[in-house]
Amino acid sequence: MFEEGVELKKKFGIENVYDFSLGNPNLDPPDIFFENLKKLGKNNEINIHGYMPNSGFESTRKAVANKISAKSTTKLGPEDIIMTVGAAGAINVILHSILNPNEEVIIFKPFFPEYQFYVDNHQGVSKFCEFNENFEPSIENFKSIISKKTKAIILNSPNNPSGITYSAKTIKKIVDITKEYEKKLGIEIYIISDEPYRYLEYENNEQPFITSIFERGVIATSFSKDLSLAGERIGYLAVNPQNKSKETLISALNFSNRTLGFVNAPAIAQRLVEKSINSLADIETYKLKRDFMYENLKSFGYKIVKPTGGFYLFPKSPINDIEFSNLLKNEKILVVPGSGFGAPNHFRISYSVGDDVIKNSLNGFKRVIQNFKN
Repeated sequence: MFEEGVELKKKFGIENVYDFSLGNPNLDPPDIFFENLKKLGKNNEINIHGYMPNSGFESTRKAVANKISAKSTTKLGPEDIIMTVGAAGAINVILHSILNPNEEVIIFKPFFPEYQFYVDNHQGVSKFCEFNENFEPSIENFKSIISKKTKAIILNSPNNPSGITYSAKTIKKIVDITKEYEKKLGIEIYIISDEPYRYLEYENNEQPFITSIFERGVIATSFSKDLSLAGERIGYLAVNPQNKSKETLISALNFSNRTLGFVNAPAIAQRLVEKSINSLADIETYKLKRDFMYENLKSFGYKIVKPTGGFYLFPKSPINDIEFSNLLKNEKILVVPGSGFGAPNHFRISYSVGDDVIKNSLNGFKRVIQNFKN
């Protein structure tokens, strides 16, 4: 989609193409990031750009652990954190460490499409759980796909592509069912919470930390969205300090982090996020964009569940989602068909774009949906 957008903008002019296809933050990082970047540029400390322990700088890991500890019911230390090359790197490191060939990973629809490829990378098998009308997991379907081969579950809340934050009740239910089936089947399951949008939450929904409520809970996340550092590829994973197999798990994670070719997370990015750990990009801006676009599209006749986090809308498509996306493309509007997210007959809009892009696209959105009004 990125390349398609570039070509259309070349052909018709950047101001005439309305590209909602990319989950790319359009806000600047907070001011403190740039202040620390300037300071770091003047730092003549020896080996500042050199290798460090595979887990990352201890001071950075300590800052991350302190932030999680302050917001959760479990105290983490730097020994429970591994700095990674983004959340994608973290998830691949985790899967590589825990999966044996043909073991299964449960993924809740709608889902970030690359999850299934990450599972493939490590010879696992993806199993998909259906969703209800509010994009939360179908609990009955979840129960039906847990098996002796289940090794991991991937949670993503706030969710890409729906923007929905799973309720604390739903997350607790998933944990309780997982514990029940572990006991029933005599297996151990990991719950991986992929949460780059945790701090892009607009309705004050309480999200429990998986490391506080499940022994084999592992957080995988990044600073791509909340600090607007997507291109810097900096993230981390965090394990439950009460995991009885923690030392073995951490050893495996560090080994995987190195041998998958990451070696360690970028040194400069680690130092910068350490100093910016309690800051956020201007998240209120995303909320205003969400409200404006949601209200307008709803008034045109689009059927949408109002998102509570992230920076996506996930409307229903009145016809096949690929066909409908092509109709929008005729209006120079680029969206992503829902089929790739495991949700046919929906399409994703990323409202992490300029206000002018949103405003100037509205007539095109309106024209297309009017053809399907009863």
